[in-house]
Amino acid sequence: MTERALRLLRRDPRLAELAAFPFAFDLSRADHVEEVRLASGGPLEPIAGDDSGGTYFLCADGAVLYADSEGSAGVIGDSVDDALEILVGLPGWHDYVGLSPTDGEARILTEIADTEGDFREDCVPDLDARRAELRAALGFSECSPVRLVARLHAALLRTEPDHLLLNAVEHLAYQRLDPHPRPPLWEQVLAKGRTDLALLRTGDRTVWDGVAGDRTRRVAALRAAQYDRRNTDRALLRHLLKHEAANASMSDELRLAVVLVGLHCLAEDLPLLREVHETTYDTWCGLAGLPEEAGQVQDWARSFDASNYGVDPDDEPESTWLELAREQGMVEVARTYLIRELDDTGPDAAQLAVLADELALIGDYTQAMRAQRLYRSLQDTDQGRAAADARLAELRRRAVDEAAAES
Repeated sequence: MTERALRLLRRDPRLAELAAFPFAFDLSRADHVEEVRLASGGPLEPIAGDDSGGTYFLCADGAVLYADSEGSAGVIGDSVDDALEILVGLPGWHDYVGLSPTDGEARILTEIADTEGDFREDCVPDLDARRAELRAALGFSECSPVRLVARLHAALLRTEPDHLLLNAVEHLAYQRLDPHPRPPLWEQVLAKGRTDLALLRTGDRTVWDGVAGDRTRRVAALRAAQYDRRNTDRALLRHLLKHEAANASMSDELRLAVVLVGLHCLAEDLPLLREVHETTYDTWCGLAGLPEEAGQVQDWARSFDASNYGVDPDDEPESTWLELAREQGMVEVARTYLIRELDDTGPDAAQLAVLADELALIGDYTQAMRAQRLYRSLQDTDQGRAAADARLAELRRRAVDEAAAES
């Protein structure tokens, strides 16, 4: 449903004129400079623009996404009303996308005063009167500019993963509108596991069963425990190991659980570890070398840990986090990461092949085919080009089949 402030602007030419100048929200400029789409496939409605060629889009969740004419985009409000309140309160908002609450009130107010001083001197001497009139008409109360900057900053940080904007023809991603750092992929993917690990550490056995009995939660919690190790975790690790052994075939997480329990080097854990080792031929092979004597288990676990795991998530292959993202249904997180990687990858055939495969795994065949075409362009033999063409044809077939299944 169209929001209140936007309805008022569409009904009242005077208010629409005020919004267009000096607050750069012009209903008559809703045509963007190029065709765009959201990476997620969600709907976009262009609702206004500004005199620099930028466009404001309304997303399905109500958020307002601004895209400039130079290929950058970012969410500026959780709703049209929210975005308009920021635009009216901060008519020079483009100059503030690099600000954050950590910059402090004095710096923020100084930058705003400088920008608005230029506004008043150059073209809008009655800026304050226009702002007061539009605020009153739209039902906005006066809000501290420092608070508005904080709201703008928070909105920009919420752009990804759900509002990643693409050129609809070349499928390249728009750059971020702001320079603020984002958390690494592992931090985003591991967040739920960290939460569950904290719950497990409360000792509530109903929580233990809820986490351990859900493989997605169990796997994430084990990964969180890998990077946040405590001597008091032995009992909960045993619990996770028992469930992983009972509900999954040989897996990397099962091996991880065995290693984490083995690192505690307690004799009473050996029967469980040996039982897991001998469950199936796959577990016997996957846990090769597990000692039969308790005194040797810790050395085995340390050696396995050092060569396969470790305590720094930055050292983990990105494929681990992409797999965990898929496991948790965090498709847009994985998609955003992969598209950004694809856009930044140069003539690296090996990396392009990996990206094509990973994009296909999340069902984004458009981007997978883009990666595969780039990969094909780097092949310098007939055999290499033929193999790349065959893979490209396979991706096309899968895209058609999936589209047919969804229709």
